[in-house]
Amino acid sequence: MSKTAVQIEHLSVYYGHTPALRDICLDVAEGEYLGIIGPNGGGKSTLLKAILGLVPADAGTVKVYGEKPGRRRGAAGYVPQFSSVDKRFPITLLEVALTGRLSQGLSPFFRYTKDDLEAVESLLERVGIAHLAHRRISDLSGGEFQKMLIVRALAAQPALLLLDEPTASVDAASRDQIFTLLQELNRSMTIILVTHDLMAISAHVRRLACLNEVLVYHGEPQLTDQVVNSLYGCPVELIAHGVPHRVLREHGEGEEHDSCGF
Repeated sequence: MSKTAVQIEHLSVYYGHTPALRDICLDVAEGEYLGIIGPNGGGKSTLLKAILGLVPADAGTVKVYGEKPGRRRGAAGYVPQFSSVDKRFPITLLEVALTGRLSQGLSPFFRYTKDDLEAVESLLERVGIAHLAHRRISDLSGGEFQKMLIVRALAAQPALLLLDEPTASVDAASRDQIFTLLQELNRSMTIILVTHDLMAISAHVRRLACLNEVLVYHGEPQLTDQVVNSLYGCPVELIAHGVPHRVLREHGEGEEHDSCGF
Protein backbone atom coordinates (compact mmCIF):
# COMPACT_ATOMS: atom_id res chain seq x y z
CA MET A 1 0.00 0.00 0.00
CA SER A 2 1.43 3.36 -1.03
CA LYS A 3 2.27 5.98 1.56
CA THR A 4 0.17 9.16 1.69
CA ALA A 5 2.15 12.33 0.98
CA VAL A 6 -0.71 14.79 1.51
CA GLN A 7 -3.98 14.18 3.34
CA ILE A 8 -6.66 16.88 3.24
CA GLU A 9 -9.89 16.35 5.15
CA HIS A 10 -12.88 18.71 4.94
CA LEU A 11 -10.65 21.76 4.44
CA SER A 12 -12.28 25.20 4.27
CA VAL A 13 -10.38 28.48 3.93
CA TYR A 14 -11.95 31.94 4.02
CA TYR A 15 -10.52 35.36 3.26
CA GLY A 16 -12.65 37.45 5.58
CA HIS A 17 -16.19 36.34 4.81
CA THR A 18 -15.31 35.16 1.29
CA PRO A 19 -14.80 31.42 0.84
CA ALA A 20 -11.70 30.37 -1.11
CA LEU A 21 -12.05 26.63 -0.43
CA ARG A 22 -15.03 24.71 0.92
CA ASP A 23 -14.99 21.20 2.37
CA ILE A 24 -12.06 19.89 0.32
CA CYS A 25 -11.16 16.21 0.77
CA LEU A 26 -8.13 15.04 -1.17
CA ASP A 27 -5.41 12.43 -0.69
CA VAL A 28 -2.17 12.54 -2.67
CA ALA A 29 -0.15 9.32 -2.65
CA GLU A 30 3.62 9.35 -2.43
CA GLY A 31 5.09 9.38 -5.91
CA GLU A 32 1.95 10.86 -7.47
CA TYR A 33 2.03 13.53 -10.18
CA LEU A 34 -1.16 15.51 -9.59
CA GLY A 35 -2.38 18.32 -11.82
CA ILE A 36 -4.82 20.91 -10.46
CA ILE A 37 -6.95 22.95 -12.85
CA GLY A 38 -9.81 25.40 -12.46
CA PRO A 39 -10.90 28.96 -13.19
CA ASN A 40 -9.15 32.06 -11.87
CA GLY A 41 -10.20 32.63 -8.26
CA GLY A 42 -11.15 28.98 -7.87
CA GLY A 43 -8.78 28.41 -4.94
CA LYS A 44 -5.88 26.60 -6.65
CA SER A 45 -3.10 28.79 -5.23
CA THR A 46 -4.84 28.85 -1.85
CA LEU A 47 -4.81 25.05 -1.78
CA LEU A 48 -1.04 24.99 -2.36
CA LYS A 49 -0.54 27.56 0.38
CA ALA A 50 -2.69 25.53 2.77
CA ILE A 51 -0.51 22.48 2.09
CA LEU A 52 2.54 24.61 2.85
CA GLY A 53 0.95 26.04 6.00
CA LEU A 54 1.06 29.59 4.60
CA VAL A 55 -2.68 30.15 5.09
CA PRO A 56 -4.65 28.86 8.10
CA ALA A 57 -7.54 26.43 7.80
CA ASP A 58 -10.88 27.76 9.00
CA ALA A 59 -12.13 24.19 9.15
CA GLY A 60 -10.70 20.74 8.49
CA THR A 61 -7.13 19.50 8.48
CA VAL A 62 -4.07 19.22 6.23
CA LYS A 63 -1.25 16.76 6.85
CA VAL A 64 1.99 16.39 4.94
CA TYR A 65 3.56 12.98 5.50
CA GLY A 66 1.39 12.60 8.57
CA GLU A 67 2.30 15.93 10.19
CA LYS A 68 0.96 19.48 10.18
CA PRO A 69 2.25 21.66 7.31
CA GLY A 70 5.65 23.16 8.05
CA ARG A 71 6.39 20.73 10.88
CA ARG A 72 8.91 18.77 8.79
CA ARG A 73 11.39 21.33 7.51
CA GLY A 74 12.32 20.69 3.91
CA ALA A 75 9.48 18.22 3.32
CA ALA A 76 7.98 20.43 0.60
CA GLY A 77 9.53 22.65 -2.05
CA TYR A 78 7.49 25.48 -3.57
CA VAL A 79 7.70 27.20 -6.96
CA PRO A 80 5.48 30.32 -6.82
CA GLN A 81 3.83 32.08 -9.71
CA PHE A 82 6.22 34.01 -11.93
CA SER A 83 4.26 37.22 -11.40
CA SER A 84 4.70 37.06 -7.62
CA VAL A 85 8.50 37.46 -7.76
CA ASP A 86 10.20 40.86 -8.19
CA LYS A 87 12.73 40.54 -11.03
CA ARG A 88 14.16 43.99 -10.33
CA PHE A 89 15.96 42.90 -7.15
CA PRO A 90 19.76 43.18 -7.72
CA ILE A 91 20.74 39.54 -7.22
CA THR A 92 22.20 36.78 -9.38
CA LEU A 93 20.62 33.51 -10.40
CA LEU A 94 23.08 31.55 -8.24
CA GLU A 95 22.34 33.70 -5.19
CA VAL A 96 18.61 33.08 -5.56
CA ALA A 97 19.09 29.36 -6.02
CA LEU A 98 21.29 29.17 -2.93
CA THR A 99 18.51 30.56 -0.74
CA GLY A 100 16.84 27.18 -1.12
CA ARG A 101 19.58 25.78 1.15
CA LEU A 102 18.62 28.05 4.05
CA SER A 103 17.08 26.08 6.88
CA GLN A 104 16.90 28.62 9.71
CA GLY A 105 17.04 31.88 7.78
CA LEU A 106 19.90 34.35 7.46
CA SER A 107 21.97 35.36 10.47
CA PRO A 108 24.93 37.76 10.97
CA PHE A 109 28.13 36.51 9.27
CA PHE A 110 26.21 33.67 7.61
CA ARG A 111 28.10 31.78 4.89
CA TYR A 112 26.95 28.98 2.65
CA THR A 113 28.97 25.79 2.98
CA LYS A 114 30.93 24.02 0.27
CA ASP A 115 28.22 21.34 0.25
CA ASP A 116 25.55 24.02 -0.31
CA LEU A 117 27.42 25.42 -3.30
CA GLU A 118 28.13 22.01 -4.81
CA ALA A 119 24.52 20.88 -4.40
CA VAL A 120 23.14 23.99 -6.12
CA GLU A 121 25.72 23.94 -8.90
CA SER A 122 24.79 20.31 -9.59
CA LEU A 123 21.11 21.27 -9.84
CA LEU A 124 21.90 24.16 -12.17
CA GLU A 125 23.73 21.70 -14.44
CA ARG A 126 20.83 19.27 -14.29
CA VAL A 127 18.30 21.94 -15.26
CA GLY A 128 20.58 23.38 -17.95
CA ILE A 129 21.19 26.88 -16.60
CA ALA A 130 24.68 26.55 -15.03
CA HIS A 131 26.08 28.97 -17.63
CA LEU A 132 23.73 31.64 -16.27
CA ALA A 133 24.81 31.30 -12.63
CA HIS A 134 26.22 34.82 -12.30
CA ARG A 135 23.65 36.61 -14.45
CA ARG A 136 21.33 39.15 -12.78
CA ILE A 137 17.80 37.86 -12.54
CA SER A 138 16.53 40.98 -14.31
CA ASP A 139 18.34 39.76 -17.43
CA LEU A 140 16.78 36.28 -17.47
CA SER A 141 14.11 35.17 -19.91
CA GLY A 142 10.82 33.84 -18.58
CA GLY A 143 11.91 30.23 -19.06
CA GLU A 144 15.31 30.81 -17.42
CA PHE A 145 13.64 32.52 -14.48
CA GLN A 146 11.22 29.64 -13.95
CA LYS A 147 14.03 27.09 -14.08
CA MET A 148 15.87 29.13 -11.44
CA LEU A 149 12.81 28.99 -9.16
CA ILE A 150 12.61 25.23 -9.65
CA VAL A 151 16.29 24.86 -8.70
CA ARG A 152 15.69 26.97 -5.57
CA ALA A 153 12.83 24.66 -4.56
CA LEU A 154 14.88 21.53 -5.28
CA ALA A 155 17.88 22.81 -3.32
CA ALA A 156 16.18 21.82 -0.05
CA GLN A 157 15.90 18.23 -1.32
CA PRO A 158 12.13 18.04 -0.76
CA ALA A 159 10.05 14.88 -0.95
CA LEU A 160 7.11 16.93 -2.26
CA LEU A 161 7.30 19.62 -4.97
CA LEU A 162 4.47 22.17 -5.38
CA LEU A 163 4.38 24.35 -8.49
CA ASP A 164 1.98 27.23 -9.20
CA GLU A 165 1.65 27.89 -12.95
CA PRO A 166 5.32 27.14 -13.77
CA THR A 167 4.81 27.52 -17.54
CA ALA A 168 2.52 30.57 -17.56
CA SER A 169 5.17 33.07 -18.72
CA VAL A 170 7.50 30.95 -20.83
CA ASP A 171 7.91 30.15 -24.52
CA ALA A 172 6.95 26.80 -26.05
CA ALA A 173 10.48 25.38 -25.96
CA SER A 174 10.96 26.25 -22.28
CA ARG A 175 7.51 24.87 -21.45
CA ASP A 176 8.42 21.51 -23.00
CA GLN A 177 11.75 21.48 -21.17
CA ILE A 178 10.05 22.18 -17.84
CA PHE A 179 7.49 19.41 -18.33
CA THR A 180 10.25 16.99 -19.35
CA LEU A 181 12.17 17.92 -16.19
CA LEU A 182 9.07 17.41 -14.01
CA GLN A 183 8.51 13.96 -15.47
CA GLU A 184 12.09 13.07 -14.59
CA LEU A 185 11.76 14.51 -11.07
CA ASN A 186 8.58 12.53 -10.51
CA ARG A 187 10.67 9.36 -10.43
CA SER A 188 11.97 10.39 -7.02
CA MET A 189 9.41 12.84 -5.58
CA THR A 190 5.72 13.66 -5.38
CA ILE A 191 4.60 16.56 -7.59
CA ILE A 192 1.51 18.77 -7.35
CA LEU A 193 1.16 21.14 -10.30
CA VAL A 194 -1.33 24.01 -10.69
CA THR A 195 -1.78 24.92 -14.35
CA HIS A 196 -4.15 26.36 -16.94
CA ASP A 197 -2.47 24.29 -19.65
CA LEU A 198 -5.07 21.61 -20.30
CA MET A 199 -2.99 20.08 -23.07
CA ALA A 200 -0.15 19.49 -20.63
CA ILE A 201 -2.58 17.91 -18.19
CA SER A 202 -3.61 15.24 -20.66
CA ALA A 203 -0.02 14.53 -21.73
CA HIS A 204 1.95 14.60 -18.48
CA VAL A 205 0.16 14.25 -15.13
CA ARG A 206 -0.98 10.94 -13.68
CA ARG A 207 -3.95 12.25 -11.72
CA LEU A 208 -6.12 15.33 -11.96
CA ALA A 209 -8.05 17.49 -9.49
CA CYS A 210 -10.59 20.03 -10.75
CA LEU A 211 -11.12 22.86 -8.30
CA ASN A 212 -13.59 25.72 -8.22
CA GLU A 213 -13.94 26.54 -4.52
CA VAL A 214 -15.13 22.95 -4.11
CA LEU A 215 -13.50 19.85 -5.55
CA VAL A 216 -15.47 19.04 -8.69
CA TYR A 217 -13.46 16.00 -9.80
CA HIS A 218 -10.46 13.89 -8.74
CA GLY A 219 -9.27 11.01 -10.88
CA GLU A 220 -7.72 10.12 -14.21
CA PRO A 221 -6.47 13.04 -16.38
CA GLN A 222 -9.39 12.69 -18.78
CA LEU A 223 -12.65 14.54 -18.25
CA THR A 224 -16.30 14.36 -19.19
CA ASP A 225 -18.08 17.32 -20.74
CA GLN A 226 -20.24 17.50 -17.62
CA VAL A 227 -17.25 17.88 -15.29
CA VAL A 228 -15.63 20.58 -17.45
CA ASN A 229 -18.87 22.49 -17.77
CA SER A 230 -19.42 22.29 -14.00
CA LEU A 231 -15.86 23.43 -13.38
CA TYR A 232 -15.96 26.50 -15.62
CA GLY A 233 -19.69 27.20 -15.53
CA CYS A 234 -20.13 27.05 -19.29
CA PRO A 235 -19.44 24.73 -22.25
CA VAL A 236 -15.70 24.50 -23.04
CA GLU A 237 -13.98 23.40 -26.23
CA LEU A 238 -10.23 22.86 -26.04
CA ILE A 239 -8.11 24.28 -28.86
CA ALA A 240 -4.55 23.12 -29.58
CA HIS A 241 -2.61 25.08 -32.23
CA GLY A 242 -5.86 26.16 -33.85
CA VAL A 243 -7.35 22.65 -33.99
CA PRO A 244 -10.07 21.39 -31.64
CA HIS A 245 -8.46 18.87 -29.30
CA ARG A 246 -10.30 16.76 -26.79
CA VAL A 247 -9.10 15.28 -23.52
CA LEU A 248 -12.68 14.47 -22.60
CA ARG A 249 -14.21 11.04 -22.08
CA GLU A 250 -17.77 10.26 -22.95
CA HIS A 251 -19.97 10.95 -19.94
CA GLY A 252 -20.03 8.04 -17.50
CA GLU A 253 -16.83 6.36 -18.70
CA GLY A 254 -14.50 5.72 -15.78
CA GLU A 255 -15.62 8.67 -13.66
CA GLU A 256 -14.15 9.05 -10.19
CA HIS A 257 -14.79 11.74 -7.61
CA ASP A 258 -13.15 12.78 -4.37
CA SER A 259 -13.76 11.24 -0.96
CA CYS A 260 -16.22 13.96 0.04
CA GLY A 261 -18.76 12.52 -2.37
CA PHE A 262 -18.81 15.02 -5.25
